[in-house]
Amino acid sequence: MLDSKPLLFPTDFPQLRRRGLDILQVNLGYRCNQSCAHCHVDAGPKRHEQMSSGTVDAVLDFLRRERPHTLDLTGGAPELNPNFRRLVEIACELGVDVMDRCNLTILVEPGHEDLAAFLAARRVKIVASLPCYLEENVDGQRGKGAFGASIAGLRRLNALGYGGGRSGLVLDLVYNPTGPDLPPPQCCLEPEYKRVLGERYGVCFDNLLTLANMPIRRFGSMLQSQGGFASYMGILKTAHRDENLDTVMCRGLVSVDWRGYLYDCDFNQMLDLPLDHGAGRRHISSLAGSALSGEPIQVGEHCYGCTAGQGSSCGGALS
Repeated sequence: MLDSKPLLFPTDFPQLRRRGLDILQVNLGYRCNQSCAHCHVDAGPKRHEQMSSGTVDAVLDFLRRERPHTLDLTGGAPELNPNFRRLVEIACELGVDVMDRCNLTILVEPGHEDLAAFLAARRVKIVASLPCYLEENVDGQRGKGAFGASIAGLRRLNALGYGGGRSGLVLDLVYNPTGPDLPPPQCCLEPEYKRVLGERYGVCFDNLLTLANMPIRRFGSMLQSQGGFASYMGILKTAHRDENLDTVMCRGLVSVDWRGYLYDCDFNQMLDLPLDHGAGRRHISSLAGSALSGEPIQVGEHCYGCTAGQGSSCGGALS
């Protein structure tokens, strides 16, 4: 795989500073039941990195100490970590809002048949990746049969009350382009998603979040191999909007990798740009959320992926 990291520095991206810590985003490991073409984590079935029980304990100690508003669980497929359910249960008991970044297909994998019910019982918010409402596009990105399994997962969630504002169980879907383009306006694409998925498959959801593809890891390598890296970076930089700088996710989020080390965001984690600022790698076991306010954020050319056009973050469009 071609490494795009050397192409991201030096950068003229504006300097950013933190406001504090509202969201603790924890990557439970890079193992996944899928291998998606756009994946910035380069996750897949052959990856073995997983957060240990001891590191999960350190995350729980932080939650007890600092009580951030949200625990955002990601991967890979975070549900494949054997400590996933314990972490969710205790976080919910502590009153922390829990968000599961689910790929939908995991819900119908053998051995995970009760996963949707587990999440519903604890009122976990689900942010589910479905990069298109067309079967051929999804299977092209995620592998043959991925779309059908995703629809089956959505139906299972709907049967439990997720989606459509019916029971307060929130189900959001995530769209990302299939190629080197910016996503269309989130507000325009959401009604079309709801119409097609409802009419053709009888499924519903709450909100659509649109994300730009980051020029790193698997997608960055694909751009380089096709000779499109510079062109895509040109698209991102031309579409940069200063007003998006105020609401980028890294101002109030810390990303934790499977070993417990800290990063400004999930993308910096994949580029191995730790939250150190000259003081060495920092670990979740020694983190004080209140001490982060005012600290500088590590930036590179990839950060234009978050500020281009309507903006893009783990919560979708910024404007």
